[in-house]
This record gives sequence, structure tokens and C-alpha cells, in this order.
Amino acid sequence: MSRRVKQLFLMVTLTLASAYAQTAAVDPTLLTKANAGDATAQVQVGESYAAGSGQTRTAKQLAEDYRQAAEWYRKAAVQGDLAGEMHLAALYRDGKGVAHDMEQAAGWYRKAAEQGDVTAQATLGVLYSMGQGVEHNDVEAYYWLDLAASVKGPNQEKYAANRQMIGAHITTEELDAVQERVAQWKASHPR
Repeated sequence: MSRRVKQLFLMVTLTLASAYAQTAAVDPTLLTKANAGDATAQVQVGESYAAGSGQTRTAKQLAEDYRQAAEWYRKAAVQGDLAGEMHLAALYRDGKGVAHDMEQAAGWYRKAAEQGDVTAQATLGVLYSMGQGVEHNDVEAYYWLDLAASVKGPNQEKYAANRQMIGAHITTEELDAVQERVAQWKASHPR
């Protein structure tokens, strides 16, 4: 190998090593667990990629890190892991690591909402109220916002206010039907 080729090879190797050092640093033990199918570990690996190493990342590195994060979140999400579903929904919502796709985002929020995640329920309610990723439906919006507003927490008042705004757009009959659905959901999903 000529001296020039060796220098070029060394320069490329150092550049790649530097780029790799700036991407996520994933604990090998955690990675082993994630590769073995541990959903919690898969989410943590995804979070490592999304967070990066703390150093400034180029746009290309950032895109690749989010793509990796999305892959790990998806592995956890398809196992029904709530955190994986929520992270993946947010990536679809924001178009990070995956194409911006509100239908996919809404689908993953729905899976988390059906498991009782309050933030997912409220988000799904807002999506229905705006017709983003789902067809506009004030009854569905009210349903999901009512479930979210029924849980004590820092955003409870905000969820209740959103629910009340939507409530002005549904009939008394629709309200009665929604309240019955909410009662049924709560009976089968004690918090």
C-alpha cells in the first residue's frame, strides 16, 4: 500500500471513529439484554440513541441516531411496551428517524391509550378534535379527554378544560353514550 493510500485510510478511519464517538454510547450489557428481547432494555437503548453522547451531532448523525432509536422503540412497542409505544408515536409525530406520519403516530398513541396511559389518552383526544392522523370526531375526542381528565395529575385541569371545549360540540345523546363508554372502560381498567 502506498504512503498516500495509507494516509487516506488513516484519515477516513479517524473520521469514522470520531463520528462514532459522537453517536450514542450504549452500555454493552444493556445492548445484550435488548438484543435478547427485553423491552425495557430496548427502550433504554432507543433513549440512548435519541439522546446521543452529549456532544454536538451533525444533521446526518442526528438523523441516523433517531433512525436507530425508532428501530429500538419499535421492537419494544410491538411487544406492547407502553414506553416504546409512546416514544415511537412521538417520533412519527415529529418525523424524527421515521417519516412524519400522523396516522402512525395516532395508531401508537391509541395502543398506549388503550393500556391506560393518561398522556396518550389526552393526546389521542386532541388528535380526534383536530382530525390529525384520524378522522375528526368530537365524540371520540371527548371520550379520550374524559378518561384523561379523570386521573389526578399535573395536567388534569388542562385535560378537563379541553374536554369541556369539545363537549360544546356534541349532543346530549352523544354525551350520554360517551359517559357510558367511559364508565365501562373504567370498570374494566381500574387505575
